[in-house]
Amino acid sequence: MKGRRRLSALPAALVLLVLLALAGGALALWLLQERAIAPRTLAPYIAKRSAGHNPLITGSGSWAASMLTRLDRGAPQSYALPPLALGAQLQGVAAPPGRLRPVSDVVELRAAMQDAAPGDVITLAPGSYRVRKAALPARRPGEPGQPIVVRAEQPGSAVLDIVTRVGIEVAAPYWRFENLVLQGACRPAGGCEHAFHVFGKGAHFVARNNTLLDFNAHFKINGLRGSFPDAGLIEGNTIRNETPRKTGSPVTPVDLVAASDWVVRGNLIADFVKLGGDGVSYGAFAKGAAERTLFERNVVVCEQRLHGLPGQRVGLSFGGGGSGRRYCRDGRCITEHEDGIMRGNLVASCSDVGIYLNGAARSTIAHNTLLDTAGIHVRFPTSSAEIEGNLVDGAVLARDGGQLRATDNLQTPLMLQYAGLHAQRGLFADPARLDLRWKRAAPRRAGPHAAPGPDLCGAARPKQAAYGAFENFGACLAPP
Repeated sequence: MKGRRRLSALPAALVLLVLLALAGGALALWLLQERAIAPRTLAPYIAKRSAGHNPLITGSGSWAASMLTRLDRGAPQSYALPPLALGAQLQGVAAPPGRLRPVSDVVELRAAMQDAAPGDVITLAPGSYRVRKAALPARRPGEPGQPIVVRAEQPGSAVLDIVTRVGIEVAAPYWRFENLVLQGACRPAGGCEHAFHVFGKGAHFVARNNTLLDFNAHFKINGLRGSFPDAGLIEGNTIRNETPRKTGSPVTPVDLVAASDWVVRGNLIADFVKLGGDGVSYGAFAKGAAERTLFERNVVVCEQRLHGLPGQRVGLSFGGGGSGRRYCRDGRCITEHEDGIMRGNLVASCSDVGIYLNGAARSTIAHNTLLDTAGIHVRFPTSSAEIEGNLVDGAVLARDGGQLRATDNLQTPLMLQYAGLHAQRGLFADPARLDLRWKRAAPRRAGPHAAPGPDLCGAARPKQAAYGAFENFGACLAPP
């Protein structure tokens, strides 16, 4: 009774103000939900809009941005990534049969690539190979069953220091590269665009068990004059940058435009921060009217060591930021991508969404784990997606007419993110260190569900699969 008397004694004007504030807050949250704006993406907007005003406005904006970021992402910190049995491995790839062609310096390497024949195995002796003036050419075709192979016998023993815009240009089919290190060494660093540029007739390209460091777009793939480098494989590579990229060029470690039937599997992709231009970067995308891309069993950490810097970082995408018509396979790009599959991927620590579909028709997004991201967004009427069995520390949302069918996912509604509540993180031992052992029993889907393919760690899925990318994260750790 006492409390009720106090409420009834409040001035009518004050009661009205409280009700208006509550209504305004509810309306604001509804608008944020409708526009799929997570706290982490609202924060930089507020900071930017309040900058340059009087100290009170600037200080308030800075405080609000900091609070929103902490509610959504927690305290800024680098991820201590455990040794994984994904990405480049020390045991390497066994030598294929073929004509052995040993080389010991960059002059011999260039000559061997220029006159290579199907079945050649160009093997680099341990050492440093400085690539300057012009890219290494891969312009002579291999054949099915007889690719031209460029490799190091021991992984990491041959380092190609790239001081040109492009390290290796692949314009012919059936080339394979393995066990190499390609290190961008340009000054300024933003001048190193690509470790590999695969274009035109460079179909059936394979890159396996390589370490690629310090490029804007480590793999650049695109068509040329009506030819398209289809059916490539990027598997088991470590792809990252040591420092932010101060460039206006696209920053996307796997930048695939207009080529179809590519598989990107088992790679570790990290630290692709763009400080120039629009500040937007992606871990990997396929666009330009490409078809049937498979992103499978990759670990994508947008900000592993390069944490808390300006800009927007997206994990995986079909459609990216869109394509100009002249770059599209069909010359129109009515859709940016069709019939793509993302499955069994771990995406973490992104300042924007973990998975983004832009003009991506008939996409399948199955059994991925997303941590510390703004979730999964399906955008524009030409995007459609089946989204099933994912574990998402964020929301699964359609934007601007996007169409999605979400079935049995674990996710965090947008409203709870504004309250600082992230139930999915509580499932793991220490997600801030990417210690993703289950705290308790793994959360499993009700009833038998045939999860597609092996899990992130390569293990077979049981009939009642766990949500997300893996059954037991310990199986993803590299042996000591």
